[in-house]
Amino acid sequence: MTKQKLKFSVVFICAFLFICCKQEPTDDTPWVSLFDGESLNGWTQKGGKANYTIRDNSVVGSTVHNTPNSFMTTDKMYGDFIMELDYMVDSTMNSGIQIRSNSYPHYMDGRVHGYQIEIDPSDRAWSAGIYDEARRGWLNPMTENPEAQKAFKQNDWNHYRVEAIGDTLKTWINGVPAAHLIDDRTSEGFIALQVHSIGEDQQEGTEIIWKNIKILTDSLSKYSKETPVPPIITKNALGVDEAKNGWQMLWNGESTEGWRGARLDEFPEKGWEINDGILTVLSSGGEESAAGGDIVTKELYGDFELKLDFKITEGANSGIKYYVDTDLNKGPGSSIGLEYQILDDERHPDAKLGNHEGSRTVASLYDLIKADEDKPINPIGEWNTAHIISKDGHVEHWLNGMKVLEYERGSDEYKKLVSESKYVTWPNFGESETGHILLQDHGDRVSFKNIKIKPITKE
Repeated sequence: MTKQKLKFSVVFICAFLFICCKQEPTDDTPWVSLFDGESLNGWTQKGGKANYTIRDNSVVGSTVHNTPNSFMTTDKMYGDFIMELDYMVDSTMNSGIQIRSNSYPHYMDGRVHGYQIEIDPSDRAWSAGIYDEARRGWLNPMTENPEAQKAFKQNDWNHYRVEAIGDTLKTWINGVPAAHLIDDRTSEGFIALQVHSIGEDQQEGTEIIWKNIKILTDSLSKYSKETPVPPIITKNALGVDEAKNGWQMLWNGESTEGWRGARLDEFPEKGWEINDGILTVLSSGGEESAAGGDIVTKELYGDFELKLDFKITEGANSGIKYYVDTDLNKGPGSSIGLEYQILDDERHPDAKLGNHEGSRTVASLYDLIKADEDKPINPIGEWNTAHIISKDGHVEHWLNGMKVLEYERGSDEYKKLVSESKYVTWPNFGESETGHILLQDHGDRVSFKNIKIKPITKE
């Protein structure tokens, strides 16, 4: 071999090695495609009637007038996962990607609800923030993350990475860490591609395009990434929109602040425990207020909305009382007030007792009005959400997003029900303008969290 050829060979090999070293490392993640590039097999449209088509191995969503938000949803449900995808959106359009979302007949007539990874090409630039669709509103906007706001590329492809592992949700936009949320509202649901509704003044047919939609559901700890973005925590804390709309936390998830025993000046020394953001009344054999006793808010409330999560054990009995007067009933038993019943209907005998049939079942107005029979109650050991609304005498009980009863405090019908109940001995029962909120100790283990209230000012 001549010196010239040898020199050329050495240069060629060095150049080849340099090019190889400069190449991007191979992604060995065992991704599974959610979209085959040719059809929408495995997907179902819910909500509105926006158009979804296939073009160039991509899903194309386009807006139409006079229809609500539209969602192309996976038929399969996902709990913990890592997902990546690319999208390009019209600069005038708002959109999003639903994760851990659901659609139930009892919830807003099947409306899609759950976490949404925002797509926001507007000047606000909250893309990759986390919104709670049809529930609490904004949870993790991008107001405190200017780097993520700058990462969005207008009229070009953008890349999202989403990690949903346990109670932690994290997002990246074009490689830049965006949202970091700790929230325990929903652990499983479908993934969906949203086409937002539009007003009459907006142009029909604007598009958003998704491609390269892939997911990982195994060995997540191996592939999960750290993020320098500090988490926003909404467990026992308010979301951004909740705080703006006047909600307040009734319990901070850590201490007994704001609560006392119904017959004590301070919180009971026994019978209740606080552990890992959960407030639990302990089992003491099923007797009413015989251990730690009921606990009540130190504040009084008039018109209000109240929401909390509760979890019962087998055969358990408890309740949420409102308009409670702790000066009544100085004898044995619980303090007196209107009660949202908490009960294991299948196993506790109270479900079959009472002067009004069924009025002691879960979510009922205890001993007065039975909750709807088709109420959506979750199995023993799973969390349920109670929601009570009381305004201008009109009261509603909700369970897991479904209204299960309503009544008018102080009406003739209400007074008749009281006269036929165990409360007949208490004058003007349940008609006070204000009262305490109470969590009942009925001797069974029941847990509570995310206890929040929205006082309503009379107009």
